Amino acid sequence: MLLLGLTGSIGMGKSTTAKLFEEAGVPVYDADATVHKVYEGEAAPAVEAAFPGSTVNGKVDRQKLSAMVVNNADAMKKLETIVHPMLRSHQLRFLSDAEKSGAPVAVLDVPLLYETGGESRVDAVVVVTTAPEIQRERILARDNMTPEKLDAILSRQLPDAEKRKRADFVVDTSHGLDPVRQQIGEILRDVVKMPRRRS
Repeated sequence: MLLLGLTGSIGMGKSTTAKLFEEAGVPVYDADATVHKVYEGEAAPAVEAAFPGSTVNGKVDRQKLSAMVVNNADAMKKLETIVHPMLRSHQLRFLSDAEKSGAPVAVLDVPLLYETGGESRVDAVVVVTTAPEIQRERILARDNMTPEKLDAILSRQLPDAEKRKRADFVVDTSHGLDPVRQQIGEILRDVVKMPRRRS
């Protein structure tokens, strides 16, 4: 089974692209959804112990936690040491299930793939991109989003141009869903001819 890493900066259309991979019959691991799941369950006690006041009713309150770790590299590191091993075990379970299902290709949808060195764990990387003005428009339309918050998020992400340069495949979501579906079809045709390269 070949493993595709799917990544892209905030507001690029990565979630939509992941759904279209699923639509094409590809198993997709959603890192963000898994974070939500562990925050609502197994991670909550350890996160509360490390960051008192960050949980409500036994679940991590993402806004409260975010206020405690954003712009604080040490706090962020502390959080990652709690959460990353849990996420890794979920990911390994997903891979094992995908392998057993006989799928020729599986996708790991990981927002900070390059930032966390995740490209070494996949065989090829798909970067989702769009025009900068479309990106800003999409993000600022979200609830609770401010230009300051957006800048803080972007400062933690590798610039889009750098991601595109390092990608094996680039999917542009600027022109609607049909061109994206077409690009996904081409990627799935090409990737099965590629050598496995994950470490």
